[in-house]
Amino acid sequence: MAEIIEKTKKVKIPRHEMPCQEPLVRAHNFEEVALGYTQETAMEEAKRCLQCKKPLCISGCPVEVLIPDFIKMIAEGDFEESARVLKIKNSLPAVCGRVCPQEVQCESKCILGIKGESVAIGRLERFAADFGMKSNEAKSEKVEPTGKRVAIIGAGPAGLACAGDLAKAGHAVTILEALHVAGGVLMYGIPQFRLPKEIVQTEISNLKKMGVEILTNQVVGKITSVDELMANGYDAVFIGTGAGLPYFMDIPGENLNGVYSANEFLTRTNLMKGYKFPDYATPVKVGKNVAVLGAGNVAMDSARTALRLGAENVYVIYRRSRAEMPARNEELEHAEEEGIQFRLLTNPVAIVGDERGWVNSLTCLRYELGEPDASGRRSPVAIPGSEFEIPMDTVVVAIGQGPNPLVTTSTPGLDLNKRGNIVADPETLMTSKPGVFAGGDIVTGAATVILAMGAGKKAAVGIDSYLKTK
Repeated sequence: MAEIIEKTKKVKIPRHEMPCQEPLVRAHNFEEVALGYTQETAMEEAKRCLQCKKPLCISGCPVEVLIPDFIKMIAEGDFEESARVLKIKNSLPAVCGRVCPQEVQCESKCILGIKGESVAIGRLERFAADFGMKSNEAKSEKVEPTGKRVAIIGAGPAGLACAGDLAKAGHAVTILEALHVAGGVLMYGIPQFRLPKEIVQTEISNLKKMGVEILTNQVVGKITSVDELMANGYDAVFIGTGAGLPYFMDIPGENLNGVYSANEFLTRTNLMKGYKFPDYATPVKVGKNVAVLGAGNVAMDSARTALRLGAENVYVIYRRSRAEMPARNEELEHAEEEGIQFRLLTNPVAIVGDERGWVNSLTCLRYELGEPDASGRRSPVAIPGSEFEIPMDTVVVAIGQGPNPLVTTSTPGLDLNKRGNIVADPETLMTSKPGVFAGGDIVTGAATVILAMGAGKKAAVGIDSYLKTK
């Protein structure tokens, strides 16, 4: 009876909000928006956890973090042990605590959420991971080397997660990264104000302490190939190159100056530190009016970045309604608070340029929602005669991205699907080429950081089994 009363009390305790910078302040800087829990707040939030005997939250986590265990340690004030428990399953917890969509994963399974608000698992993960970093918690444990070598193509979330688990298994791991800095989308795609790059590099340095070798400026498909890696002493290869090829709308004017893909816009700003121009030689011209085409998380990142780069008016152009926007609610709310303007049920049909070849305006049509499409979302239908123009200086196209064909076209015998993604065994993630594995966005298409990490961990299990039994 006492236990039931205690659980009832916990249901009634409100979830602790994450403190953030004030909207009008943060809209003009690139410092992290969310400020994190204090120790006291983290302990209070952790005490809301029911410590279920059969924790459903773990089933909602793609990397199977020991959620009740690390939360219990926070509740007891043992933050260092909490960070250690967190690291057992997750190689990048400080990253996941910031960018994972916990609301549709672990937190959606939380029993507290049935009658109240779920435990803030993501915020607690961030707290524990950050504490571990500050206390220098990460220590590499000595493992017996197996003598096997694995090459990983791509230092993004899938490749980093795969590398961490393979290193724990005793294999010698080398990551080959095409860009000059490791991290993949964590470095070039997600803005500094959502995911500080120092956090990413600290997590990566922990992998290096485990013995993972990272080689940058290694464009596989140009300077070497998958087959050459296998021929040069690697016992297995993992392809985790993500989805880095931007899609465009195929409308007039997309070749004008002032039109960016979201990939280019965010890479120039984040990885090339365009937001620190002229201290860094990567200017990003936005002008007064910016349109972002799309409504996913990448679109929100692009819109909020444009605002911080000095744009006066930033419009998110989306052909459906607010209810169909695929971005996380938190990102939508933060964007609205900062002054991003949503032009919904609107679709661009042309980008208009001036006599010098620069963007001058955006021609749009108004839409209404019709019947649901195959995905269950209501299909947008153009309203005849509703064409109008918006003055514009910059257009960022953020409607998705696909697989870069550089690795796949240079690897004979690698089966692909009709979209150009690699076909891999769903259990082992082995491809059609023995010893070659693949996971993350290059297999599934563009998805989330945590799903890519889950694929990397699954591939590590498949690779370990293959190396032991081949």
